[in-house]
Amino acid sequence: MKKNKHEVELVKEALRVGAIYFEKRGAGKFEATDSASNKLTAIYRLLVQDKLIQPLAKGQDNELNMKHKLALWMERQLPEGHELKQK
Repeated sequence: MKKNKHEVELVKEALRVGAIYFEKRGAGKFEATDSASNKLTAIYRLLVQDKLIQPLAKGQDNELNMKHKLALWMERQLPEGHELKQK
């Protein structure tokens, strides 16, 4: 698994964009008191359900791997030349 040098920033952006998608999709609304871990899991599961990302293999669905998947998803959403996109 190759790690992007901007993975932390990509995960933060994925949580922000994912929360907007989550609400617009009608899956619910995140509260300010919701933990980042809960948001991460909910967004990951919704994206898998909507077939926007492939699910992790059984036994591999931990927070670290979910963060990596969301970072990859976010990177694909960014336009060419964006500062967070890996070259």
